[in-house]
Amino acid sequence: MRRPELDYILSTMLDSQPEVSDLLFTVGKPPQVESYGELKPVQLDPPIEALTPYQTETIALNLIGENQWLIRDLLTRGSCDASYSLSDKARFRVNIFSQRGHYSIVCRKLNTTIPTLDSLGFPEIFKQIPREKTGLVLVTGATGSGKSTTLAAILNEINQSRAVHIVTLEDPVEYVHPHRRATFNQRELGLDFDTFANGLRAALRQAPKVILVGEMRDRETVSIALSAAETGHLVLSTLHTIDAGQTINRILGMFEPEEQEQIRRRLADTLRWVISQRLAPKVGGGRIALLEIMGSNLRTQESIRLGESEGKSFYEIIEASYPFGWRTFDHSCLEAYEKGLITEETALLYCSKRGPVSRGIDNIKKARGEATINIGNLRMKPAWTPGDDTELSMPTLKLK
Repeated sequence: MRRPELDYILSTMLDSQPEVSDLLFTVGKPPQVESYGELKPVQLDPPIEALTPYQTETIALNLIGENQWLIRDLLTRGSCDASYSLSDKARFRVNIFSQRGHYSIVCRKLNTTIPTLDSLGFPEIFKQIPREKTGLVLVTGATGSGKSTTLAAILNEINQSRAVHIVTLEDPVEYVHPHRRATFNQRELGLDFDTFANGLRAALRQAPKVILVGEMRDRETVSIALSAAETGHLVLSTLHTIDAGQTINRILGMFEPEEQEQIRRRLADTLRWVISQRLAPKVGGGRIALLEIMGSNLRTQESIRLGESEGKSFYEIIEASYPFGWRTFDHSCLEAYEKGLITEETALLYCSKRGPVSRGIDNIKKARGEATINIGNLRMKPAWTPGDDTELSMPTLKLK
């Protein structure tokens, strides 16, 4: 297989469905795309009913090219991450991995258009994040929840408003930012640096005001990121956690018990925002980002330093700060349901606490004049008339 043939296959797969997010190649299955969160097979010409090990290996080698670093990673670690450009049509973040002696490939389509906070429809409080001068901003969520898109929008806002030096450490580079007011230097793992910790350590000598770390994967990276935030840099990064509370606990869990008291103090002083995301199916097709937003105030700093307690959990702190723009996933689910963007089932599936959300949905239904319970199957028992042979079952009392 030559590169033009691979480009033809990738292009055909992209055009096969609307809103394609991922391209998958797995032995024993036809080429597949993920559209609106669902995998769908792709008909090629000539057709491929089931990929063979030779075909997936050939595709993998074409995606890797002549990069010896990636080939070594694939052979020694069982997987590698790469990037691939399909002319001017699309760019992909590629993961090639071994499974049962064969190679499988997942190509995540990267958007070439830099998003803005307004185009994403994020709440107004998001405008405060790019104004931060120092500290740590974390965007968390599961894989594919839109963390990179959110960070790109924040960087784009800084690019439009501040003349600063921005260094990004990515795996791989997803959004290529143009130089506007800010100056960008975007570095890619495997090509420009070997580990996030080493890349971040080097970034501190490159005079940046803003540093983007693609992912904080280990304690060394977290420790250096905290040092960078303490020394006057704005550090943006991601974690694979489901909400703000778990984010704090995940960071603390990377350190030994005897280190955690010091890390708690450092984290309380440097943490500015935690944004957690979940992508939910939208009414009418597509997906919507549900957000949990936690900022920094005296209550969050105290809970980070001393730990959560009754009445001082991060969920309760966020809930109490809702008038200031903070929100839990439950708030986001109720707002999206009230606007008709998601269904009741989706709201209950993606929320954090089903009880409050269920009561909130009932209140929304009452305000709309809708029924809150299903009484369509209820019917009255016909009245008894003299001569009716139907026996009436009456409760009996037994006296001792």
